[in-house]
Amino acid sequence: MMPPVFSVLAAAPAVTALIGSSPVRLYPFGEADNTTTRPYVVWQTIFGSPENYLGNTPDIDGFGTQMDVYAKTAEDAREVAETLRDVIEPVAHITAYNGEFRDPITRDYRYSFNVDWLVNR
Repeated sequence: MMPPVFSVLAAAPAVTALIGSSPVRLYPFGEADNTTTRPYVVWQTIFGSPENYLGNTPDIDGFGTQMDVYAKTAEDAREVAETLRDVIEPVAHITAYNGEFRDPITRDYRYSFNVDWLVNR
């Protein structure tokens, strides 16, 4: 009952080339801290629901996730976000680009976007 965010992204060499492979710097929301090497990615489920049918049990679950890339430079944040996009689009749908931000305390750059997943049960 979870979207396959980690399994899809950690299996992509283009992604691990940017955010590492040991460990893969891809964390559930709230798991990365200020000592995490940049760039890194955090994600969270923002909604989920089964695909309900009349007369049948659901065979697919839908999930909306938010992906946030954190980096020391805007260029690095954009490069990671573009790479994630290229890996995600064959298996899920990017539904929103939420903008770019700069954290006032850490001075990290953040690029945020949403992804909708349909996951077979």
